[in-house]
Amino acid sequence: MLPRKPLGFLIFAGLAVAAAAFVWFGLPHDREVKSLWLFLVKLLPFVFATEAVARLDVEWAKRIRLVLWTVPVAFLVYFLYFVPKIFFFGGVETGTRESFYALYYHVLTLTPLIILSLTLANRLGGGTAATTRRLAYGMLLLMLSGLEDFAFLTVNDHTDPAYATIPDVWDWASHMTVFLGHPPTRNEAYAFIIVHVLLALGVFFSPQRWWDSLAARTTRPRSAQPESV
Repeated sequence: MLPRKPLGFLIFAGLAVAAAAFVWFGLPHDREVKSLWLFLVKLLPFVFATEAVARLDVEWAKRIRLVLWTVPVAFLVYFLYFVPKIFFFGGVETGTRESFYALYYHVLTLTPLIILSLTLANRLGGGTAATTRRLAYGMLLLMLSGLEDFAFLTVNDHTDPAYATIPDVWDWASHMTVFLGHPPTRNEAYAFIIVHVLLALGVFFSPQRWWDSLAARTTRPRSAQPESV
């Protein structure tokens, strides 16, 4: 049996996921709103998710370190699905090379802002300095890992033969090139991704006392007690 305190949160979270799946996979992706009932149905995932968040028991969430799972997962949904789709439809398929570069730069700038917005919301909501650092630096590592480059190649239906299969050399991945000194091969790119993902997981789930010690040195007098999660 589920504990009473998180029960409401879990029920509404499940409803939100189910409603989002129905809207995304069961309804047409139309730009226009064709009926009032369809409009209201498409709002259900947001309503259910809002009610789930409102019912979340903060102390329970702290005990299980829920923030270290949910915030990075939410970021990855944005970064590994919606960002590749934005690049694919917004620049590669319908735009010029110049428009793609402009779009890429704007999304590249937007993503750290989203990371900082998520961590700021956590901090304002009572999150500790240690958790703030974990989230910000861990998600930054995921951003720089090359996961989005891999997602771009795999979640989109490419018509360009150069990207119909995963290229042998990733000559566009300049953030990898500056580290390696040359454009990465496919296997080097995979290794680069794996290393960064492991580092991010290390940031998220390394011993809490390391981060408490850093927080104590930077935000509190030495005599103060370290923060808890």
